[in-house]
Amino acid sequence: MSGQGKDLDRREFIGRAAKAGLGVAAVGALAWWGYDGKGPDATSGAAPSVKLPSYAVRGRERRLAIVKSSHRVPALRAGLEALGGLGAFVGAGQRVLIKVNAAFASPPALCATSNPELVAELVRLCKKAGAREVIVTDNPINDPASCFELSGIGPAARAAGARVMLPHPAAFASYSLPGGRLIQNWPLLWGPLEGVDRVIGLAPVKDHHRSQASATMKNWYGLLGGRRNVFHQDINGIISELGRMVTPSLVIADGVVSLARNGPTGGSLEDLKPTGTMILGTDQVAVDSVAVGLLGLSPSQVAWLGLAQKAGVGTTDYQALKPRLVELG
Repeated sequence: MSGQGKDLDRREFIGRAAKAGLGVAAVGALAWWGYDGKGPDATSGAAPSVKLPSYAVRGRERRLAIVKSSHRVPALRAGLEALGGLGAFVGAGQRVLIKVNAAFASPPALCATSNPELVAELVRLCKKAGAREVIVTDNPINDPASCFELSGIGPAARAAGARVMLPHPAAFASYSLPGGRLIQNWPLLWGPLEGVDRVIGLAPVKDHHRSQASATMKNWYGLLGGRRNVFHQDINGIISELGRMVTPSLVIADGVVSLARNGPTGGSLEDLKPTGTMILGTDQVAVDSVAVGLLGLSPSQVAWLGLAQKAGVGTTDYQALKPRLVELG
């Protein structure tokens, strides 16, 4: 995105937030002006190089649950139960990282970020399953401290017993995706990932003006540092590579209320659409294929899904996974 285009987006977001009467969103958006999301330059030689292991749970591959509900927390519980319970993914004494979407300093009502009540419940369930430590992290586009506070994610996660880790220069390390075309010698938010046993992605379902849709695979974008906006020139390619970069234990797409237009920031309650669906699974392509349907798209219309499937990340034919369907009303 050019500097001019980025400034236009900022003004548009602030204007729409103010128009919607969401003062806190406008205040948070102002923090955007003062935040430089560049992060360290991993190619400078100062950052060590790391490798990302697979966080998949053996025997839990190709699992998918779709829950119909207008309430997030009951939907989360029911979806996890349909997959065998969170204890099937998180064991006693393990360290768990929850990668949220805290990209913007906006209130939870706008659904541009992970819902704080959902984050808190997931933290509590991880602790109940025996997790020794639960870490919540993201490298937001806006100022990190403002994003975590104004989105409500930071206070909710801490109250539930999680450790919130904000990005800082020493937390980044150089990473190269094996066989990757775009992610080469790139700063990765490694500090929160170091030594964890499980990785869970928790993302809202959103419209995206560049990639058509944003869900669990796009959520890994928040693990990158550097001038990552250069990847906007190949948004489908980078999302596909993000899916290859992270092999998660579990991903969750929150489509109970979706940001159906003007994404990924939104800024008005008029941008939201009740879609009454929570999607949980271990195949990120399958989960996101269901998610884009909430935005009126078929998987074949979303280029990054096809690229990820071709790369072996998962399948757009989510019905082949025989998803567990739960109706809560």
